Amino acid sequence: MKGRIAILIIFFSVLFSLSGADTIYVNPANIVMVKVINGDTVLCAQIKEIVFYAPRRFKNKFEYRRYQRLIRNIKKAYPYAKLAKKMLDEVNAKMLTMKTEAERKQYMKQVEKDVKNEFEEELKKLTITQGKILIKLIDRETGSTSYELVKELRGTFSAFFWQALARIFGSNLKTEFDAEGTDRLINEIVTMIENGQL
Repeated sequence: MKGRIAILIIFFSVLFSLSGADTIYVNPANIVMVKVINGDTVLCAQIKEIVFYAPRRFKNKFEYRRYQRLIRNIKKAYPYAKLAKKMLDEVNAKMLTMKTEAERKQYMKQVEKDVKNEFEEELKKLTITQGKILIKLIDRETGSTSYELVKELRGTFSAFFWQALARIFGSNLKTEFDAEGTDRLINEIVTMIENGQL
């Protein structure tokens, strides 16, 4: 084990001394990027940006309860939006490898069936408000409205059908996420969830 570490240290030190780049010190637990500047060793690391928001002040208990309800609804819907992004990336990657339209249609039918079997019961438990938030969060995560995604993956007729059904229940699949406007509070809460602050 020590021999492997020594070989790695020699390899990286030779590699980076030749290129004039950063030096890497190898520790059995991890690899750390450093740069030597005027004899001082400086850590070079990318740190994830964390945004802190000022504590909220509420005018009354009703406003506070409304805010807490919004957090609860977002926490319920957000994992599905993240999952939708992940699955969309996987579907798009797989569809790029397919040569014929028939293959793609068959694959989409199978994906739709699998998603329905796995998540239909869970999604039925979402409230109308959580569903509306989910539609917005899907746009936030994927960069496309739910209507555009259905149209792209299942066709115009399916998109029209699901849009009509959503309108009956007071939703709109064409709703876009407005991080700086009407959805600023939702975006703030999601950011705090992502940073582990909620």
